[in-house]
Amino acid sequence: MPSLQTVISRRSLVAEQIKTLTVDVEYARWLEEHNRQINELRTAVNSHAGDTELRTIVDNVIAHFNDICRLKGTPGKADVFHILSDMWKTPAERCFMWIGGFRSSELLKLLVNQLEPLTEQQLLGIYSLQQSSQQPEDALSQGMEALQQSLAETLASDTPGSSGSSRNVANYMGQMAMGKLGTLEGFLR
Repeated sequence: MPSLQTVISRRSLVAEQIKTLTVDVEYARWLEEHNRQINELRTAVNSHAGDTELRTIVDNVIAHFNDICRLKGTPGKADVFHILSDMWKTPAERCFMWIGGFRSSELLKLLVNQLEPLTEQQLLGIYSLQQSSQQPEDALSQGMEALQQSLAETLASDTPGSSGSSRNVANYMGQMAMGKLGTLEGFLR
């Protein structure tokens, strides 16, 4: 027969899992509504809607983002790793975390120290996972570095051709920079 402490621990764990699952369902609903609102905003912009209509739509989108901030706070108190999972992050958040230096392989290093004692098989599994995540991280870092250098060189360049006019040069450089940023967007997806 399990001890009272074991029963209480299991009950607490189940309650946290139910809370996390409930928040996941709420997030899925939020994401669906977010996509609807963004499509509504795009449609309004493309149809040249008036300032009043656009302001109303933008205000609704901002209020909707406030909802996700509140929603992210709920499971974060119980399980911070759940919030760090990709499901919870927008592409922009993933990009900023990456640029800010967050690497999942580093998180695994921290976990090893907190999960001790581990069996040899468990340690090997964690190290294997760490190595398999390290390789794509390195490739992504090198790609980002090359893209950043290329973008900087494009913006710093003064001679795109023999157009002569400084306005044409600025326009050309802007187009080149936007092309590079488009490449960055594709790279991050």
